[in-house]
Amino acid sequence: MRFQGRIALVTAGGRGIGRATAEIIGREGGTVVLVDTDKAALDETTGAIRARGGAAHALAADALDAAQVESVVRRTVQEHKRIDILVNAVGGSTIIGKPAAPIDELTLPDWQQLLHFNLTGTFLFCHAVVPVMKRQAAGKIVNISSIAGRGLSASSSAAYATAKGGIIALTRKLSLELGPHGINVNAIAPSLTLSPRLRPRWDGMSPIEQKAEVERVPLRRIAEPVDQARVICFLASSDADFVTGVTIDVTGGQ
Repeated sequence: MRFQGRIALVTAGGRGIGRATAEIIGREGGTVVLVDTDKAALDETTGAIRARGGAAHALAADALDAAQVESVVRRTVQEHKRIDILVNAVGGSTIIGKPAAPIDELTLPDWQQLLHFNLTGTFLFCHAVVPVMKRQAAGKIVNISSIAGRGLSASSSAAYATAKGGIIALTRKLSLELGPHGINVNAIAPSLTLSPRLRPRWDGMSPIEQKAEVERVPLRRIAEPVDQARVICFLASSDADFVTGVTIDVTGGQ
């Protein structure tokens, strides 16, 4: 029960890594506030957590809209009095038509969209939650980068790599700013993870292409959302009280 009495705000909580994280926190005693634009997915996840005896609440909101983000944080504090954990799970590369477009085929709108979707959403929630955590003199923030942000993915665009690299830099900078206030800021850098967003891409590969992807991973399998969620929950728990400013690669050894 690592999260007993903790209030956790999880963005993109309706599915994928966000959902898997919320389910663990709920199972281990935390109260989870799930944020997503997909109300049906939110309701399904909230119901699943409650069915297992956990506490969960859904707030349909856009993590890229500053006013909606502020409203989510305000409502969470009004209802629960505090925010102990923020997990920024919004992100992805497949929101543009050619996720692996080379630089000369990458359009300015695609560049701006990927940076906004991956980096700005993380900034907005950090910006809104940090004053709450400063008043508490405690808090855990966990961001989601990617091995693309390390320059280790040939199948993503320069825009996605730049956005995810920005999250690594933002995580380190915030850890220096916020450490004196008792706030830990860390991140994970996943490899290919079979979330609902990426599952169609995986299913569209030939058996030969899938085999090649698996063979790139020393542990010889592709990550599932729960693989990422377990490390996020470590960073969000008291087990990581003396860990801040780090980005953990969750890649099966890639």
